[in-house]
Order: sequence, then structure tokens, then C-alpha cells
Amino acid sequence: MLPVFLYLGGPSLKWMEVCVHTNHEAVEAISNLLIELGADGVSIEDSEVLTRNWTNQYGEIIDLNPDDYPAEGVRIKTYLPEMVSGDEFISQVKTGLLNMKELGLDVGLAEVTGREVDEEDWANEWKQYYKPIRVTEKLTIKPFWEEYIPTSETEQIIELDPGMAFGTGTHPTTTLSMKLMQKYLNPNCTVVDVGCGSGILSIAAVKLGAKQALALDLDPIAVKSASENVELNNVQEIVQVREGDLLKGMGERTDVVVANILAEIIVLFTHDLPRVLVPGGIFIGSGIIEEKAGLVIQSLKTNGLQVLETVHQDGWVAIAAKKW
Repeated sequence: MLPVFLYLGGPSLKWMEVCVHTNHEAVEAISNLLIELGADGVSIEDSEVLTRNWTNQYGEIIDLNPDDYPAEGVRIKTYLPEMVSGDEFISQVKTGLLNMKELGLDVGLAEVTGREVDEEDWANEWKQYYKPIRVTEKLTIKPFWEEYIPTSETEQIIELDPGMAFGTGTHPTTTLSMKLMQKYLNPNCTVVDVGCGSGILSIAAVKLGAKQALALDLDPIAVKSASENVELNNVQEIVQVREGDLLKGMGERTDVVVANILAEIIVLFTHDLPRVLVPGGIFIGSGIIEEKAGLVIQSLKTNGLQVLETVHQDGWVAIAAKKW
């Protein structure tokens, strides 16, 4: 995962940079923790990009500087204006990390550091890292400021604003999700995106031919982000975004459910899949580390779904399953 910025605040003369060094599994949980504690945004620096076999075929990313990334694991950073108590914020972060450990989440090193930085245009300088990214044969993700001409009539462009919890599409969880979606989504199907985040999978679904998509997320910030990205792609007539706690309270049925979230979260709603999916409906789950894939597979089978396929990339797994 490349540096990912969500920037909502205004300028200040001084910033307190708070950094949490963790592992890949805990990125989403810790990012949410920082936002819940009042951070206006997060940046994510992932060591994995330095070992990836990048190609320039689609102008993805060039000239990565190793100094910008940790030697291992992931650094999650946020910037606090000078009027906010950095020491108090760091103390709250450490308490939150301890709570995560008690709940059984592996947060890795979980080292928390803080330093004062002078005002810089850090909210914009990262744009140099992002270029249009060809994720599958049919799907290309494009930062809204970049010019890009599709290379074929079948190539679909997903416009995203990196100021809104941007997912670049380079992370294996997103790539694997979209590859399975391209394979299993039928034209004119309906899709529910659980834990939609920036809305990228809902947008991808309609770009692949879905007639309707419902994007659900419990986080109001994610709902706002997804709604804005949906409008950016001019698909607001067929993608509905709303707050929702997984599949709780959902009465309508759908052809496909997609979820790019933690394995521990997926198993919380697999029992709802038989109720929500139509006969023959498809579930696509991603965001699963290899060590937790068995947990998800067993939960799907226990609830009567047949696992069709598992795909792997860089320690991550995505699963396609079917309701008979």
C-alpha cells in the first residue's frame, strides 16, 4: 500500500506528526483508531511497495525512494495542529493499542512516536506518487487530476480523489477483489459492498456492468468519502451509499456481496449471507491475511456456502464463494 492520505483540516504554522509502526494486519484498525481519536487524516507508508515487481506499462509509479518507507511493516502517520496536545493524543493511542492486543489483534511492534514539524505542503506533495493504475483488463484507477486516455473500448476508468481515503488499487486486497469481481459479476446484477471505505468496489461493480450497488459502512467519514467518489464517477443514480453495520437489518436480497475488510470482521456476518444472497449468489471476500484464510473458509462452509476459488498475492487472500 502506498502513502494514503485523508486530509480534512486547514493549515497551521506547526504540526505534531504522530507515527505508529505496525504490521499489515492492523493497518485498518489503527487508522480507524486515529480518526476516532480526532485525527483529521492518516498517511500509510508500506514497506511492501519496495519489493514489488512494478512495471511501467500503465505508468503506475516511478522513482520510489526507500527513505520514504520503513524497512519492514507499515508506518501510519497523522498530523495534529499545534493547538492539540500531542502528548495526550499519543497516550490515547497507546491505550487503544493495548485494547486491541487484549482483543487478540496482532498489532506488531506498535511503536508510537511523535515529533514537531514545520508547516509544509505535505497535504499535496504526495501526489507525485500516484498515476493511473491498470488493475485488471477492464478496470483502471485514475487520480482525478491526472490525464489518461483509455487504451481500449472495454477499459473502464474509476476516478478517485486521494483527499478522500484514497485506495490506489495497488494494494493486493483491492487488486484481488477486482479480479474476482471481473470474473464472477454477471451483467445487470445487484451488488452490496460491506465496509465500502472509499467506495472503490461499488464503483468498480457498476463499471463492470452491475445495474445497482449498495455501499455500506459504519464510519460516517467513509460514507462521506464514498458518496463523493460516487458523484465523481457520475454513478450516483445506481450506487447508493448509506451507513450500515455489516449486513444487519438488510431485508432485500442481492446477487453479489463483496467485502474487503479484516477476516475477523467477515466471519461476523457470514451467517447473514444465506439470507441476503439470492440462490446462486456470489460472495467475494478480501482483506484476509493468509494465516486467517482458513478461518473465513470454515465460516463460509459452516453457513452453507461453497468455496469456488481462493487467490493469493503477497501474503493476502481473496475468496469467492457461492450460495446454492
